[in-house]
Amino acid sequence: MATDIPLRPADTASLDDGDGTSARRPVAPAHGPAVRLRKLIGVDEGLLTWVPEMRTRYTLYGALVFNTAVVGAASMALALGSFRSDLPWPAVACVSLIWFWVVLTLDSWLVSSTHGTQVKKWTLMLRFFLSVLLGLFIAEPILFQIFDKEIRQEIAVGNEQKVADYRGMLVSCNPTDGTSTTGRPECGRYQLKVAGSPAELDRQIENNTARAATLRTQVDGLGKKHDDKLATEQRLCGPKYYIWTGRGRDVTITCKRARTATSDAATELEPYEKQLKDLTAKVQTLTAQKERAANDYQPLLQRAIDDKTSRRAAALDTDGILTRAHGLTKVAGADGFALFLTVVLHLLLLGFDAMPVLAKLMSGATVYDELLGKRFETSRRLYSEELQVQQACARLEHEVQRHQVEQDTADRMRRLELEYHRAQAERAAEERSELEARMRRILAARRA
Repeated sequence: MATDIPLRPADTASLDDGDGTSARRPVAPAHGPAVRLRKLIGVDEGLLTWVPEMRTRYTLYGALVFNTAVVGAASMALALGSFRSDLPWPAVACVSLIWFWVVLTLDSWLVSSTHGTQVKKWTLMLRFFLSVLLGLFIAEPILFQIFDKEIRQEIAVGNEQKVADYRGMLVSCNPTDGTSTTGRPECGRYQLKVAGSPAELDRQIENNTARAATLRTQVDGLGKKHDDKLATEQRLCGPKYYIWTGRGRDVTITCKRARTATSDAATELEPYEKQLKDLTAKVQTLTAQKERAANDYQPLLQRAIDDKTSRRAAALDTDGILTRAHGLTKVAGADGFALFLTVVLHLLLLGFDAMPVLAKLMSGATVYDELLGKRFETSRRLYSEELQVQQACARLEHEVQRHQVEQDTADRMRRLELEYHRAQAERAAEERSELEARMRRILAARRA
C-alpha cells in the first residue's frame, strides 16, 4: 500500500552513485580547522553539505589564501629588518601582523567575490592585476634576502668607486701649491678653504702691498703738507716777528695760528703713518709665512681632503630600499645566470602571490558555484515576489483607507442633513408658536 512507502525527510535528497547505492544529501556539517579555512574565502558550509565533494577543493583554496598572507607577513618582517634595522622587534611584529591582516582580507575578498556568479574574464583580469601588484610588494623583500650577499658586495664596490672619484676630484681641484681652480666649472663643489695656502698668501701679500702703496701716497701728501705748515710756522715765529708787551717779549697771533695749523697737520698724518707701519709689518709677516707654507700647507690640505672623504663615505647609503634595488639591478645586469634566476624567482613569487585568483581563473565554475547561483536566483525571485505581496497589501490597505474615508464622509453628510432638518423643524415650530401666541392676544383684545 502507499502508506507502507517510507517517506524521505523534507531536507534530504537521494543521489544515485551509479552502482545501485544512494547517498543522503545534505550530509552532516563538518567541524575543525578545515571549516575555518573555508570561511576565510566566504564558503557557505550549509550549502556545501549538499556537495561535500567540494570540501577538499575549497579547504585547499582557503589554505592557499592563508599561506599567501603568511608569506606577505614574513616578507614585511624581512623588509623592515633590512631597511629599518633600528626598529625594535615588537614594532616589526606589530607591522607584520597588520600587513598579514591586510593581505588576508584583500585575497579573501578577491576570492569570495567570485563565488556563485559567472565572472567575466575582464573582471578576473582586474583581480589578477591587483594580485600582481600585491605580489610585487611581497616578492621584492624576499629577493633582496636571497641576493643579500651579492647586493651588499655590489653596493660596497659602488660606494668605494664613488669615494675614490670624489677624492680624485678633491685632489685635482685643490693643488698642493695652492693654485686657484675657480676657472674650472667642474671644481665648483670640490674647492676647499685651507688656511696657509701659498697661493692665498701670495694674494694677501699682493693685496696688502697694493694697499700699502696707496697709503704711502696719502702719507707722502700729508707729510708734504705738514712740512709746509712747519716751514710757515718757523718763518712766522722767528725773532724778527716778536712783539713787546707789558709782560715782556711774545709772538704774534699769526705765529700762533701757524702753530695750530702745524699741529692739526701732524694729527691728521699720524693715523695714516700708523696704518702704513701696520701694513708693512703684515706684509713682512705674510712673507715669512709664505717661506714656511711650502712645508706646512701640504699636511693641512691632506688632512682636509681626508676629512671630506671620510664624511662622504659615511654619508653614502648602504641599506636603503632604492640603493638595494639599484644593487639588485646591477647584479642581474652583470651576469646572465643572475638575470635568469632573478626573472624566474620574480615569476615564481608573483605566481604564488597571485595563485588565489589564478586558481579561480583556471578552475572555472564549480557545482558549489552553480548551487550558490541558484540560491541567489531563488532569493532574488523570492524577494521580487515578496515585494509584489507587499505592494498588493499596501494597495489593499489603501483601498480600505479610501473606503473608510468615503464612509466617514457619507456619515458626516447624513449627520449634517439631519441637523439641518432638525434646525428647520425647530424654527418652524417656534414660528408657529409665536403666531399662535399673537392670535391669542388679538382674539383676547377683540373680546375685551
